[in-house]
Amino acid sequence: MLTQAQINQYHSDGYLVLRNFCSKPEIDKLYNVAIQDDAMRENALDLNDQTGKKTKLSLWFTPGNDVFGYLTRSQKVIESVALLLDSDAPVCHFHSKLMQKEPRVGGAWEWHQDYGYWYKNQFMFPDQLISIMVALTEANKENGCLQVIKGSHKLGRVNHGFAGEQVGADAVMVENALQTMELVYVELEPGDALIFHSNILHRSGANLSAYPRWSVISCYCSQSNIAYNETSASWKVPVHVVPNEAILTWDAESLSNADFLKKENDPALKETGWEKEVIIK
Repeated sequence: MLTQAQINQYHSDGYLVLRNFCSKPEIDKLYNVAIQDDAMRENALDLNDQTGKKTKLSLWFTPGNDVFGYLTRSQKVIESVALLLDSDAPVCHFHSKLMQKEPRVGGAWEWHQDYGYWYKNQFMFPDQLISIMVALTEANKENGCLQVIKGSHKLGRVNHGFAGEQVGADAVMVENALQTMELVYVELEPGDALIFHSNILHRSGANLSAYPRWSVISCYCSQSNIAYNETSASWKVPVHVVPNEAILTWDAESLSNADFLKKENDPALKETGWEKEVIIK
């Protein structure tokens, strides 16, 4: 359970780092499945930054009965999220993604707010949208860790426009924010988690190192936060919480047998284009 001090820090800063959120055995299992199972690689998509560097992403809306679904539905994740969402309604899963920034080629991403994208899905309340990123590998300045502007969630929604293949926040407002608030490089060890508000300004650099930077990012909303222009359905279905132990007790069935990655089995995935709501970290 989060302490009151941690809850206060999240609301003040717009983000919260939880060290050792997942154990080494949990992270080893998640990472080994991610790199060894063909399903993640076959369902990954490439996204380019403005220099041509690529980040691979595997996206799903409905969490399944697999090791990644168990992480996103785990008691520790959902209880943490529930304490930080501005709502008493049940927690729902919007979408998750496995981010894969490979050595030397993993791309950078522009300054943006998640709600800068999700606004067009017509979610009504940005305070009821939240993301949690669990580091599967070390994240540091050299391999493109997340950068946040501390307290920038208090700006409200900033206008966004296209920058190459990406959608970024208004450059003047970002520069003003950088002159007004603190820039923080969120460096993480494997198993650390970063929880952040949908309106905090954030970006990530390219992976210039010899080591990969992989993470799982899950986005949640409260059931009371209606999305009037969203084709997926998971955002309005309360999460079926599983015990934390489920991550380690998963029987390692191939993800190729899991429906959650198969676009033909999820209308939202089938219809998703990069002009839609997906945010790249």
